Amino acid sequence: MRLLGLFFLLAGTALAGEYAVLASGARLRIDRHEADGAKVRLYHGTGFVEMDSVGVRSYEAEEYVTPVPVPAPEAGTRLQAPSPGVAPALPTPLELADAAADRYGLPRQLVRSVMAAESGFQPLAISPKGAIGLMQLMPGTAQVLGADPFDPAQNVDAGTRYLRDLLEKYNYGLRHALAAYNAGPGAVDRYNGVPPYPETINYIGRIEEKLRAAEVIQP
Repeated sequence: MRLLGLFFLLAGTALAGEYAVLASGARLRIDRHEADGAKVRLYHGTGFVEMDSVGVRSYEAEEYVTPVPVPAPEAGTRLQAPSPGVAPALPTPLELADAAADRYGLPRQLVRSVMAAESGFQPLAISPKGAIGLMQLMPGTAQVLGADPFDPAQNVDAGTRYLRDLLEKYNYGLRHALAAYNAGPGAVDRYNGVPPYPETINYIGRIEEKLRAAEVIQP
């Protein structure tokens, strides 16, 4: 899906800690949601993803687990301070894209461009059809590829591997592979080429424009 830059006057606000049950049946852990009837925003951390309300079937409150009490130390016990250190930073979307491109022998700019066209680099992006994450994997495709689509690293790895497989299937014909990634291999095979879908044609054009600007392909 594509995130919209419009501001909606949102009528409902949910409490933090819940699951959004998508129309596809997938459950997405979110902090809260806000809806105005036609659109809904799903918040997680400092970001959010916006989608049609019909894409969410319901919301489930997250069960609260009572913390296990920690016994107080016995008298005379010497406490040790925790070791200093900083938690490692999570990889950025571009770092995930580049690592996957290198792993599967694809141009980095190709994987970056597909990721930009698919999700706008948003890990929580969910399309109205149920495609999930940075590379917009459908749950069935993710299952076949053995990946958790809600895990950014697995999502990007699986999406890049799928793109590589499509390139191999179509003898490294870029437009055929991109069309198959967007509309499905069945549509490409049925039309024996790029299907005449405006969305797919526009999708290919946007990616090719980025690749020409990066001199990955020739004008």
